[in-house]
Amino acid sequence: MSLDLPDSGKKSRRLLSEINVTPLVDVMLVLLIIFMITAPMMIQGLDVDLPETTENPVRQTADPLLITVDKDGEIYFDDIKGSRSLLRQELSALAKRRGTDKAVLLRADQSVPYGLVAAIMDDIREAGFSQLGMITKPSTQ
Repeated sequence: MSLDLPDSGKKSRRLLSEINVTPLVDVMLVLLIIFMITAPMMIQGLDVDLPETTENPVRQTADPLLITVDKDGEIYFDDIKGSRSLLRQELSALAKRRGTDKAVLLRADQSVPYGLVAAIMDDIREAGFSQLGMITKPSTQ
């Protein structure tokens, strides 16, 4: 016969060796939702309808300066909106600081008047930059 002895007032404590992952999963799901919502907002650019050409693309070795002219004729220097006079000032200051050996790429909407594109190209040349390229999209032919 076995006798069960009553508890002597001490409760036996058992150590939990398991990690509660519920809070970790909650935090990860919240972070995932935040990144899914904010990621598309971080990638934004200027909507430019580029003209088509049949020329082969030229590979750039260094990081070029990018000048964009949108369909409304607004000028952007490395995604910073400005005017032609501001563009001339920035190009001149950049030419004095870093030299004129850096390539400049001009990306203009196809609906922008040719006169504005030619004037901006002239401003780039006057600042001393000799490596000027145009960004176009490949022809669908």
